[in-house]
Amino acid sequence: DLTRAISDLSTRHNSPFIPKSHTTAIYGMEHLTVEDAKAKLRSVREIIPQWPMFSRPTGVTQDIAQVGRPGQVCSIAWSELTLATNEHHEAALDALYRLFYGKAFTRDRPWKPHNSIAYDNPEDNTLSLLDTVLYASQNPTLLHNERRVEAISLWDTNGKMEDWKCLERVSFW
Repeated sequence: DLTRAISDLSTRHNSPFIPKSHTTAIYGMEHLTVEDAKAKLRSVREIIPQWPMFSRPTGVTQDIAQVGRPGQVCSIAWSELTLATNEHHEAALDALYRLFYGKAFTRDRPWKPHNSIAYDNPEDNTLSLLDTVLYASQNPTLLHNERRVEAISLWDTNGKMEDWKCLERVSFW
């Protein structure tokens, strides 16, 4: 249902296609070389054998981020299924931060996980909250299913979304 939602919303809005359904754990890791980041990602399963399952989504959101504003690392418009965090997610995210940043890391708490189902460029954004809510109401499994995390991946998000590249991917199952 997530793959179909991503395809449907991309087609409906003539917006960039999200290559794989995902929930972002860490943004803006610019302190590592690509090779160092890939090597660290390859060891994730040694410290997190399986990412904790997500309960069913708690809501639907549409928003815009602008690089340079507080907490924003890129410019993007998106529609999402908002997810809840719990103590297992927070512990897994802490382990991930320790892996990539070392023991002296800081991060916002609690984590605000979400599953993006549509992206657009903010300059000419065609996404709307109403359309996202209507789509979710017409496809109720989007809001009623728990979600297993299939894999964790490392992305280069330089340039426009069409230029983004998956650099490495590690499957949990």
